Amino acid sequence: MSGYTKRRIVVAGGGTAGWMAAAALARTMGDAIELTLVESDAIGTVGVGESTIPPLVTYNRLLGIGEADFMRETQATFKLGIEFENWKRDGESYFHSFGLTGRDHWSAGFQHFWMHGLTKGHSASYDDYCLELQAAHASRFAHLPDNRMNYAYQLDSSLYAAFLRRMAEADGARRVEGKIARVELDGASGDIAALVLESGTRVEGDLFIDCTGFRALLIEGALQVGYDDWSHYLPCDSAIAVQTSSVRPPIPYTRAIAHDAGWQWRIPLQHRQGNGIVYCSRYLDREVALDRLVSTVEGTRLTEPNFIRFVTGARRKQWHRNCVAVGLSGGFMEPLESTSIHLIQRAVLRLIRMMPMGAVSERDVAEFNEQQMTDMLQVRDFLILHYKATERRDSPFWRQCGDMEIPESLTQKIELFRETGRVFRKNEELFAENSWVQVMMGQGITPQAYHPVATKLSDEELHHLLAGLRDSVAKTVASLPQHDAYVAHYCGAQNAVAA
Repeated sequence: MSGYTKRRIVVAGGGTAGWMAAAALARTMGDAIELTLVESDAIGTVGVGESTIPPLVTYNRLLGIGEADFMRETQATFKLGIEFENWKRDGESYFHSFGLTGRDHWSAGFQHFWMHGLTKGHSASYDDYCLELQAAHASRFAHLPDNRMNYAYQLDSSLYAAFLRRMAEADGARRVEGKIARVELDGASGDIAALVLESGTRVEGDLFIDCTGFRALLIEGALQVGYDDWSHYLPCDSAIAVQTSSVRPPIPYTRAIAHDAGWQWRIPLQHRQGNGIVYCSRYLDREVALDRLVSTVEGTRLTEPNFIRFVTGARRKQWHRNCVAVGLSGGFMEPLESTSIHLIQRAVLRLIRMMPMGAVSERDVAEFNEQQMTDMLQVRDFLILHYKATERRDSPFWRQCGDMEIPESLTQKIELFRETGRVFRKNEELFAENSWVQVMMGQGITPQAYHPVATKLSDEELHHLLAGLRDSVAKTVASLPQHDAYVAHYCGAQNAVAA
C-alpha cells in the first residue's frame, strides 16, 4: 500500500497467550506487519488452561486450523460441559452444558414451558431436554449435521502453544530467545521503545503485546496502569496443579468438585489427566491443600506439583499507549468456567480488528478497553454466582461466600430470574441464557413465576412438545458412539491411552 510502513509488532512472552497472539497475527496480517516474539526457555508458564469453551472452535476455524490435526497434536478430547459437584450442597451435583436446553420461543426461553409443565404433572428433569448434557453423562460424542452438538476441547496447553508456534513461524513470525532485562520507554512520548534482553539485545517495535503472565512486565512494570482487585468477590488466591496418568477412558466433560475452602478440577486428555486444587489460603494451609490433592487424584503422578498464587482482578487498562495486555498480564479469573483461553482469544481478535494503520487512535484504545472490561466483568459476575448462590454453610469459607456483598449487576440477574424466570444477555455476553439458567437452578435458585405464553398451549400440546423434545434427545444420544472410540478414530494420538 502506498505510504504504508510495516508496523513492527513485538509479542513479549510465549506460552498459550503469546503464541495464540502470534499465530493469529501472522496468519491474518501476513506481510502487512513485521512480527517478533520474545521468550525465554528458562521461564516456565502457568500452563494449566486445559479446559476450554466453544468459541475456541470458531477461533481455530478462523485461522484455518484443521481440527483433527490440532486435536492429535494437543492430545485433546471433546468437552460438552462441566459437572459441578458439592456446590449447592455437599453430595449434590449439577451440570453446566454447552448448547441449548429444549426449544425456546422468541418471547420466552424453554425454562418457562418446562416450569409450566411441572404444574401439569410433568416430572422430567430440566436436564433431560439437553442433548449435550445427556451425551456427556452417557460419555458419547459425534459431530452432527448442522453443528447440532455444541462442544469445546480439553487439551494440553503446552502442546497447544507448541502447535501454534510452528504455525506462526511458518507464517513469518520471528522468535527471539532471551529474558527481558528492562523495558525501554521513549523519553518524549512515554511509549515503549524497545525490550532490552539480558544479552544486551534490543528488540524495537511500534506496538507491544504483553504476554508476560502475572509479572505483567510491560503493562504494569513499565506503564503502571493499576489493578482492580476482585478478591472480595472471588476469595480463592491459590492453586496447585499436577498431572497424572489416565486410568480409564476419557469422559467428554470437566469435573469441578467443591471442598470446604474452594474446589478441585479433573480434566481428562487422551494421554493423561489434568488435576488441580483451587483454594483460599485464609482457610486452607498449602501443605494440607497439597495432601488433599495428591490423596484424591487417580493414576500415577507424572509431574511435580505446580504451585500458583494469584489475585483475582483486572488491569484498569488493557491497552495503554502502544502496549496491549493479553492473557494473565491483563488480569486473572480462576479457571472455574474455563474462560482463560477464551479471554486471550477475545483480546487477540479484538486487537486485530482494531489494528492501527498509523498512529494509535485513542478512540480505538478507549473502545478496546471498554469492551475488554465488559467481558471481564461479565465473566466475573458469572463466577461469583457459583460461590454466592449456595446452601453450604458447613465451613467458614462457604459462610463468607454466602454472606458476601455482590455487584448490583449480578443481584439484578439473580433476582430477575428468581422473580420471573427470565435471563437477558447483554452486549455479546459470553454466557448465554441457557448457561445462566442451568447454573442458577443448579445452585438452588428457583423461579417463582414464568412467562404466560407457556399457558397458551393446551395440555395435549404441552405434552407433545415436552415428550417430543425429550424423546429426540434420548434417541440422538443412543445413536452416538462412545466418546473415547470416536476420539481414537477421529484424532487419536500415537501415545494416547488405549480404552
